[in-house]
Amino acid sequence: MLQLTNLVRAAIRGILKNRLRSLLTSLGIIIGVSAVIVMVGIGAGASQQIQQRIASLGTDLLMIRPGALQRGGVSRGIGSATPFTFVDVDELKKRALLVRAISPLVRSAGQVVGGSGNWNTSIEGVYPAYQYIRDWQLAQGEFFTERDVKSRKKVAVIGQTIADELFAGQDPIGERIRIRNTPFTVIGVLKTKGTSAMGHDADDIILAPATTVLYRLKGGIYVDMIYASALSSDRMYESEQELTLILRDMRKIKEGDTDNFTVRNQAEITEMASSTSEVLTLLLGSIAAVSLLVGGIGIMNIMLVSVTERTREIGIRLSVGARERDILLQFLTESIMLSSIGGGFGILLAFLLTVGVNRFSNLSAVIQPGIIILAFSFACLVGIFFGFYPARKAAGLNPIDALRYE
Repeated sequence: MLQLTNLVRAAIRGILKNRLRSLLTSLGIIIGVSAVIVMVGIGAGASQQIQQRIASLGTDLLMIRPGALQRGGVSRGIGSATPFTFVDVDELKKRALLVRAISPLVRSAGQVVGGSGNWNTSIEGVYPAYQYIRDWQLAQGEFFTERDVKSRKKVAVIGQTIADELFAGQDPIGERIRIRNTPFTVIGVLKTKGTSAMGHDADDIILAPATTVLYRLKGGIYVDMIYASALSSDRMYESEQELTLILRDMRKIKEGDTDNFTVRNQAEITEMASSTSEVLTLLLGSIAAVSLLVGGIGIMNIMLVSVTERTREIGIRLSVGARERDILLQFLTESIMLSSIGGGFGILLAFLLTVGVNRFSNLSAVIQPGIIILAFSFACLVGIFFGFYPARKAAGLNPIDALRYE
């Protein structure tokens, strides 16, 4: 213990002897440690944001799309198979026992005029069950009903962005809006959801009865896709299998033939997003870790200079009885001290940078204790690895030659 204390004191004296040089030497480690912590933190924050946005779709969401039609062994792309109709949706509602709610989705878009302005936005035609499937809460007003769907009533529930753009400072309930020259009455305003899983403004939307949107705005008989909600998140797979079997029967797909539709669950989407964000985090951390290696090379260079400058001191110590092991440990301890001090300042800088990122940018960074420990440990290992050669060189000096060195 006494020897360790003496080694640390000697290392601190050596570092303080050239304060500015020691600071500049540690700068590479400081930047490296802080970069690793912040970059991994940004990756983790992005992953967290993605998870939250996906969760906003609904924790038990199932999405059904037409599949790819194949002709001559060539796929014509997703959605090229026979699309779904309202009849398909109603049949699924009757037969699916493990589905809590189901709704078609009819997409449209156009210029919306009303109140004191106009705005280009997307319009989604849905059933009332869509509100529960997507967990859409109302800020005011009410949602349309099944009766409104059957009668193709021209009513709309608008997102907060639409309310702000068209009715700033006004109550939009009961007001008229024109969607592509078709008049609609606003009956509700959705609560703010923020950014969607795809990075779009989730509040820039208008919901209306699916029949109204399809027959009055879009035209045709086909819906774009079907949303369903499983009975519970832990029965998601069972619900997916049930829907698959029902759809195969409805579409008369023979055993062994490929499905001409796809059923995707929320867990699959989350898993894909998680794997993507993990790769991103690993990439960011790896790039940042390179600066730690650069910092280690800087430590080795300065330690070599230090050995050269203190050659006579080494010769004196060896001549009065110091062992090669003592000289090696002295310089190795000094190298480790430089890297660990740099690691400590790097952690402090990382905290400051994280606060800055969260406060002054749209990014989100999450400090992870495990990464702090890993980055600091790696910094110490860098000190050992790059400090060993200079320390070994100092320990291998001939005492007589060292004493004669000028």
